[in-house]
Amino acid sequence: MAVNYRKAAIIGCGFVGSSIAFRFLQQGLFSKLVLLDANQAKAEGEAMDLSDGLPYGAAMEIAAGTYDDLADCSLVVITAGANQKPGEARLELIGRNITILKSIIQEITARSFQGILMVVSNPVDVLTYAARELSGYPRHRVIGSGTVLDTARLKQLLGEELGVDSRNVHAFIIGEHGDSELAVWSGANVSGLDLDDFCRLRGKTLRADDMERLYLEIRDSANEIIKRKGATYYGIAMAVGRIAECIVKDEHAVLPVSAVLEGEYGMEKVALSVPAILGRDGLEKILEIPLGPAERQALDRSAQQMSEAIHGLRMQ
Repeated sequence: MAVNYRKAAIIGCGFVGSSIAFRFLQQGLFSKLVLLDANQAKAEGEAMDLSDGLPYGAAMEIAAGTYDDLADCSLVVITAGANQKPGEARLELIGRNITILKSIIQEITARSFQGILMVVSNPVDVLTYAARELSGYPRHRVIGSGTVLDTARLKQLLGEELGVDSRNVHAFIIGEHGDSELAVWSGANVSGLDLDDFCRLRGKTLRADDMERLYLEIRDSANEIIKRKGATYYGIAMAVGRIAECIVKDEHAVLPVSAVLEGEYGMEKVALSVPAILGRDGLEKILEIPLGPAERQALDRSAQQMSEAIHGLRMQ
């Protein structure tokens, strides 16, 4: 079956899935959006609620569906799974969410789906690796939302710190989307200006302890939000919307998505969130960006944690 590049599906209609659906409606990227959930009534209710806003949004069809509706989708987004609890690390979700992922992948591969599979459920790096292994799809068709949200948090906080529009800040959070992630300060810049040069011109100072404070705020951001409101969903919806835009518009844009490494950074049999070029066919190329010695060590530690978590999976 031919791929319909204007059709997408979201599996899981909780806070995250429904927020992503709302973001897709705002963007007008797709002409058809299918919602699936273990609770069919929930998917139907979300589709009805979203459809009420169509006269003021993009021209599209939003409906609850079944796995049979996925065959010609260009993008399937998986958000189904247990939510992170206050104080809980994302890696602690593995046991609960790998079982759910197995059943979903089994249903998808039973159809003639030829599009891109995007994992959003946590722990996203581990589940991205599992989705690739379980599906047997080529690497470019299986990605995770990775550290696109964490990177947005870095840009926002750094922009506030330096008194500049966050859209002019260029920097990455890479590694695990979780506690072992790292900020690549060595490559950070503001519209092409090295951080030190920008700070000098702006009359600002960014010391090592300032960087550590910002990093910890980014790393712990999800827990702080969960403590206050029970879940995070708007930020990840914006991040997923940005990834989807890169794919649908064939942008060849660079985003730190989660992908299975095949020798990049000297690593394999592990999925990590690293900068990659994204286009209509999904993952086009993983970029091995320059890292400082401490950053490289931190990435190796993060990879080791992901590798240990992956080796503990039971995927059969």
